[in-house]
Amino acid sequence: MTSLNEQIISCPYCGEQLDVLIDVEEAGQQYIEDCQVCCCPIVFVISAELDGELSVSVHAENESF
Repeated sequence: MTSLNEQIISCPYCGEQLDVLIDVEEAGQQYIEDCQVCCCPIVFVISAELDGELSVSVHAENESF
């Protein structure tokens, strides 16, 4: 069974706040998901902190990070 973690992110394009579900098994991965409001591609970077908490950062597709 996978564990899902609810996170609130802001779209880097339209600024809308979105509730997203992140699978804890995605730690260390990067993927692209379209914004639910403006449909632009958001790059999600998922990492695990030392205490086990998930950290989610989002970027525009053409943004370097």
